[in-house]
Amino acid sequence: MDLNLLRALDALLQENSVTRAAERLGTSPAAASRTLARLRRAVGDPLLVRAGQGMVPTPRALELRDEVGALLRGCDDVLRPGAGFEAVHLQRTFTVQTTELLLAGLAGTLTDRIHREAPQVDVVFLPEAVEGGPALRQGTVDVELGVLGHLDPEIHTRRLTRATLVGVARAGHPLFGGRIDARRFAAADHIGISRLGKRLGPIDSALAELGLRRRLAVIVPSHTSAMMIARDTDLVALTLADWLPGTVSAMGLRTFPIPLDLAPLELAMAWHPRNSADPGHRWFRDRLASAVLAPPGTEGDDSRGPTGR
Repeated sequence: MDLNLLRALDALLQENSVTRAAERLGTSPAAASRTLARLRRAVGDPLLVRAGQGMVPTPRALELRDEVGALLRGCDDVLRPGAGFEAVHLQRTFTVQTTELLLAGLAGTLTDRIHREAPQVDVVFLPEAVEGGPALRQGTVDVELGVLGHLDPEIHTRRLTRATLVGVARAGHPLFGGRIDARRFAAADHIGISRLGKRLGPIDSALAELGLRRRLAVIVPSHTSAMMIARDTDLVALTLADWLPGTVSAMGLRTFPIPLDLAPLELAMAWHPRNSADPGHRWFRDRLASAVLAPPGTEGDDSRGPTGR
């Protein structure tokens, strides 16, 4: 029996009238009458019988009325996107690929928030892989978070916020003894941050336009190691503005604006289209975005994020 026939049966049993059932179904009384005949043959029961000017249901029809209604509601729930999804019942592990700087700032907030709604959801964070990797396509990563690039053409993305790079050095660094201009900034010894050991980047290009050049005394693969080195030396590192301010202060570091015309970083998330309509995946993406846009202490104010003032 097809779904349309069940809908007709539901209308007939609810209305106890061929004419009113036809109006409900958007068809003619003659068509509804023919459908009733089909239903009678299929069920082996007259279902509706004449009683004066109207029709009354048979005992079998009364048995079927609630069952058919419940069955149709169940079918509608199955076919409705995301219907029936409740995060509290979700049992799943999501994998996020991101930089350790973003991870340090949002992992605690994210896990706190999702466990309040979905206590059986776990999160695995992976370090950034070599650019151009097919992790999203292969399904080994659910979401990539950060400055995106070299994505497969079918990948879906969502822009989250803009992040500003700032310099960071120990609180007693000689740089803080005066105005930090481009020349003094370039004269300091720097810590380069690159997973691939790259020596040059946008800062070096901006300095070159001013006829300046900086010395990268050491190159490390992570922002965390860079800040730890900056804490114990006169080397200058980089971090995101207003990101982990408590950690920066606790380490005895200070941040300062970079005296160059640099474009902000575009932070975004990416996922494979096979997960776009999945209600659990969509729920997780929303919670991840919220953790980036509203770090600890900023709940309810999505205008604040890594660059919020």
